[in-house]
Order: sequence, then structure tokens, then C-alpha cells
Amino acid sequence: MRGGLPIRPQDVVVGAGAKPFIAYAILSTTDHGAGDEVIYPNPGFPIYESQIVACGAVPVPIHLHEARDFAFDPAELEKLVTPKTRLLILNYPHNPTGGLLGRKALEAIAAILRRHPQIWVYADEIYSRLCYTGEFFSIAQLPGLYERTIISDGASKTWAMTGWRIGFTSNPVLAPVFTRWITNTDSCASQISQWAAVEAINGPQDAADAMKKSFRERRDLIVGLLNGVPGVSCRLPGGAFYAWPNVTEACRRIGAADSEVFRKRLLHEAGVALLADIHFGSRVPGEGQHVRFSYAASNQAIEMGVARMADFIRKHTRAA
Repeated sequence: MRGGLPIRPQDVVVGAGAKPFIAYAILSTTDHGAGDEVIYPNPGFPIYESQIVACGAVPVPIHLHEARDFAFDPAELEKLVTPKTRLLILNYPHNPTGGLLGRKALEAIAAILRRHPQIWVYADEIYSRLCYTGEFFSIAQLPGLYERTIISDGASKTWAMTGWRIGFTSNPVLAPVFTRWITNTDSCASQISQWAAVEAINGPQDAADAMKKSFRERRDLIVGLLNGVPGVSCRLPGGAFYAWPNVTEACRRIGAADSEVFRKRLLHEAGVALLADIHFGSRVPGEGQHVRFSYAASNQAIEMGVARMADFIRKHTRAA
């Protein structure tokens, strides 16, 4: 399932969702309270930062910038690496921005990692089958990175099995360690869920392929609509099923102090539910205000939601 990587059955550990493996990876690569550092994307899946703190490590955010289509900047990564860095979290396609990391960027990141052999990689590849620009490429496929990369995936996104709680991770060194963590925490994933996931993975992929095609069409729809909303601009995400529009000007127009005020007003006054950038980490300096839309919804819901947002902004725009 991963570009010809030599993954053996004994290197794979199955758990009750992919989320616990974030904690297991941090706990297995850092010492609690020793000042060990974990670099993670910001904005990003909020559980990265909360688990780093809960596990007694030091969170070190690497900022993702709109001008780079929210891709990792290898030069910034190199500046953040210290002798205390123990783990780098990569997530692409990215939640919440939909950003991607191409092979060229991954090779630059790999070159940095080779100079710092103490750093493990947690590759959160849960959206790997939802790439809309080219084929997905894992950093574990690069020379010298397979043994030190913890590949994390699950059944939730590709096969729409969120409630079944099936995640899996692979690493030839840490798999036995993760097995011990699971034995001492949640025991195992549900056997029923495991067999359901086996059928989803090994069975016909027509439904998954159709869903990916539908997501791509909805992506194009929502980005086109958002770019027609007053005070809003939106980059075209390369994967996942999220749009991350910039609403800085929209906030100014309606007198909202920030994206969180904008979000609350949009919910209570227009009936549109979305998330503000602060739910995905502290705001990146100089990046303005953003919100996250999920386009894992019907075309009708997308069109109605964006139309309500546009009407709300027009109605409440203050005179210059």
C-alpha cells in the first residue's frame, strides 16, 4: 500500500483509530520532562500539540504559509532543529489547509534529517489516497528514511469508516513498542471493526474511487464559490476535503475582531457552521484570519452555506 516499501506483517500495529498512535509515537521517542522537542505543523491537527504537552515534551511549531500553498518550508525546518529535537510530525495532504508536500520538498527535508540522526518522523498519511495533484509519495520511500519513519494511516477517510475506529501504523523498530502500549491501554481494536476494514481495503474500490472523484468536484465547487464572496480568498487545496479561505478582509468589513468572532456570528446569525484558525493552533504571524470549511457535504449544502456566508457579509458590511 506504500510505494513498494518492504513492510512486513510484524511491522504493522492495528489500534482503535489512528489518533492513539500520535501519543504512542511521542511517548516512544521522547523522555517525559527532559526538554525533548517535537516539531509539528501549525496550523495543524490540534491533537498534535495537545499530545506533545500531555506527554511531557516541548512543542515546536513550524509555520505553514499561504504564499507556499501551506507546504512545509525546509529552510524553516532546519532553523528549528536543535540537539533536543526527537520527533518531526508530517501531515500531507494536510488538515486543515489541504496543502501537499511534493517530492522535491520531501527530499530537502530528508537531507536535513540525515544530518540529525536522532530525529524520528511521524508521517500522518491518513489522507494519502485523497490527493488531487499527482500520486502520493511518502517520505519513507526516500533512502535512509524508512527505518526511522512511523507511518500512520487508518480506515476513516478513504473508506468513510470514522465510527469503526480502525487505525494502523508501521515501523520496523517501534512496532513491538506500540504493541506494548496498546496492550497496556486500550487492549485492542474491535474484532468486528478489523474484519470490516479488511473487507474495505481488500474489496472493490469503486465506491472509494467515486468518493474521491466527488470530493475533487466539490473542492472545485467550493473554492470557486468562496472566491466570489466579498472579502474572501481561497487557495485550491491539493488534497483531503477541507478549504482554508482567508477571511481577513471579510472580518474587517463586518467589524469582527478576528476569525473566531466571525465564526460565532456566522453560526448564530446565518446558521453556517465552520471552524476558526485558532482551533488548529496559534495564528501564524502575518498570515491574517482563516476559517476551515469541510466539503465532505452535498453540493446543495456547500452552495447554501457559501451563499449564506456571502449574504451575511453583504448585509453587515460597514460603511467605509
